[in-house]
Amino acid sequence: MPPFKDEHVLIIAPGSQTTLAQLGLPESFTPARLRISTRMFPAEKAGEWEPLKVREKKVRRVIADVATNGTDGEDVKMEDGAEGEPHEAEEETIYEEDPSTDEGAVYPLKDGRVINWSAFFALLTHVYNTLSPPFHTPILLITQPAWTEQDHETLTQFFFEKFKTPAFCLMDSALAVCYAYGVPTATVVDVGYGKCDVTAVSDFLINHLGRAIAISGCGGEGMTQRLFELLEPKGFTEDMCEQLKKSSVCEVLPPSTPLPEDGESGKGPTNPAAFISTVMNGSSTAGRASIAGQGGLTSAMGAGPAIIEDDLDSNVKDGENDDGVLDVASIVASGKTSEFLARKEREKAEKAAAKKAAADAAAAPRRLPNSQRVKATFHYDERRSLDDLNANGKRINEIDGAAEGSDSKRQRTPELVVEGDISSMSRKEERRRNKGTSMFVRKDIEVGIERFRTADAGILDQIADSIHRCVLSVPEVGKRSELWDSLIVLGNGSKVRGFKDALIATLNSKYLISPSSATIFTSELPSNMSTPLATGANTPQPQFHPQSQLGHHGPGVNPLLHAATTASNPTLAPPGAHQHLHSQLQMQQYHQQQHSSHGQSPTSIKVAKMPEYFSEWKDVGTEEAAFLGAQVAAKVVFIVDQGLSKGFMSRSEYNDLGPQGIHEFGL
Repeated sequence: MPPFKDEHVLIIAPGSQTTLAQLGLPESFTPARLRISTRMFPAEKAGEWEPLKVREKKVRRVIADVATNGTDGEDVKMEDGAEGEPHEAEEETIYEEDPSTDEGAVYPLKDGRVINWSAFFALLTHVYNTLSPPFHTPILLITQPAWTEQDHETLTQFFFEKFKTPAFCLMDSALAVCYAYGVPTATVVDVGYGKCDVTAVSDFLINHLGRAIAISGCGGEGMTQRLFELLEPKGFTEDMCEQLKKSSVCEVLPPSTPLPEDGESGKGPTNPAAFISTVMNGSSTAGRASIAGQGGLTSAMGAGPAIIEDDLDSNVKDGENDDGVLDVASIVASGKTSEFLARKEREKAEKAAAKKAAADAAAAPRRLPNSQRVKATFHYDERRSLDDLNANGKRINEIDGAAEGSDSKRQRTPELVVEGDISSMSRKEERRRNKGTSMFVRKDIEVGIERFRTADAGILDQIADSIHRCVLSVPEVGKRSELWDSLIVLGNGSKVRGFKDALIATLNSKYLISPSSATIFTSELPSNMSTPLATGANTPQPQFHPQSQLGHHGPGVNPLLHAATTASNPTLAPPGAHQHLHSQLQMQQYHQQQHSSHGQSPTSIKVAKMPEYFSEWKDVGTEEAAFLGAQVAAKVVFIVDQGLSKGFMSRSEYNDLGPQGIHEFGL
């Protein structure tokens, strides 16, 4: 088989709402160049699908007699409003694609599972035809945790039979995330549209035991429905709640964080301006002491520049005696009269400027953080048809031209976004399709504390419990602490502000224990001995057992402690105990292997960080890091490895083994 090239590798990552794809591996790995909605529309013929909604439109045309170049009576087809005598009118049916609607759309994936194979195959074919790869193109497909082995076989057969690909590879999304982060062991929490997946990966191997697959209601859609449940009585729609969730005013607060209430205000004087004026004039010594006790004006007022106050009662100024009386004779005798007057004028101007700045800062409203504001405003972009916007008698073309030619708050967002060589062509095509159909109108909407209750329906607790069960299900006990220290939270559902921090805070409050806690050592005590108390009441007393002289341990002696003591100093062993020394050491090693290492509860929980040398991913974020890991894996499997480690299935191997052979290949 000839070697593959970087520019021929095709990567496809299907999702419940968005499918990512890219042809070719760039020198520096970038986000996906092709992003399309994971939806298909039934075509006119049964069993066929279209990527966009196709609508029928009746167009009335007329035939008029128009004189052209001195020739009379030539029939020309023109639309309504053409000049000339209409001779004949007829209606014509045309078909237009509407990219702005979801009417009649079929989503083949739901919670990661394929529910419509016909539409899913049509979607994959549409992605393949859009990128138009060459014949000698290997394909890497990112799989969902909910897909079964039978699903893998079905996809393998489809790609080999439909596209005649020379090599095909299936890669789990959680494993791809580990490739992106460069960590062999990690706990991957993928928060998607309608579900959440929790996977424990140990040394690049997926632990299927205890894996939480497709936790329903713990995705971004569940948060939107929670907002809709709270705000529906106030006239909010689902689209408004979706845009509110994506805005910066919507925030998930950590557990036990109080919500802001009406009437809350910062601590400070009732009249800030008068208070500052009194203090700056020096008429209130008690007032100055009050401010100094609160940390200065900045702490007392909550805002404004820092002001350093001089104690006018204790400092003696130059040119003044101890009684505060200006000594003119000493000033004149010093010969620095002009410098003294200039300094006095400068000090007076600085005092006036400081007083004015402090008063302005105190009069200005306080800028509270979002978590302390009762109400906030977000921008809602409503899609409106141009027919609805033509209510004032303006022509539709004028409205369309004003929206495209001015810097107003109206914008048009295409459903298909493609970067690279075909980006400009795609953008032109989308502008042509959207022209004359609809446009966005921006509105400012005020919302209350409901924006903080996005995840208060138990989403965080449910995900935290799934993480705990998944880590405890790992058979390698020594890996559990490493799994807790390499937690990866990603997915577009986790983009909500404060979601990741709130999830970590939930894990810390429910499962984290302090490493200095004395309770972690209680497992070293024998089972028949109670835990010692601080008063010494339960302190074990030394007991004498005759059988211990023969090398046997009584019920009050810790065998591990005895074996460790006699092993380090054999002279302390009683007569006859040397013959049992070897067996005691074996027993100690056995208990150490069986010991849980306190893996039931973590002593630390840390979040893994993605490497910073992928500069193109810094602005995009790590929510789609699985696609980055797929590029890294494709580079290793198709280009570097060339199939030596059975990372992919070739065409000849498919002919010999069939679709069932895909289980013997892969990462």
